[in-house]
Amino acid sequence: MTIGYMCLLICMLLPIFWAGVSKYGCGDIKYDNESPRDHLLSLSGKAKNAYNAEQNCYETFPAFAAAVIIAHQIGNDQFMINMLCLVFLLTRILHGYFYITNKGSLRSIVFVLGLITNIWLFFV
Repeated sequence: MTIGYMCLLICMLLPIFWAGVSKYGCGDIKYDNESPRDHLLSLSGKAKNAYNAEQNCYETFPAFAAAVIIAHQIGNDQFMINMLCLVFLLTRILHGYFYITNKGSLRSIVFVLGLITNIWLFFV
């Protein structure tokens, strides 16, 4: 398995991590597994931001998956694919961290860097 595919796997699992932060890592959230979405309206602060980071991961994943698979199928330079995938993964982790810590400008910067990296994967 290439580093690019490993990054793809990690990005696939990253929303689950942010969901855990939202449900269990941010204070007195009353989470009921029998009704898992009822707590969403009561989220605020870091828990709400962690939920939003989770949703953003779901939104960016399909384009990243397509870019990684296409880059591999075309036979692009494997080193460059791996480096771009690692950069994308880092931007996604930082995006979630900056989301939760209310650093909107930094969050936007790493989002754009991740988007550029993802687009670049199509052309390496």
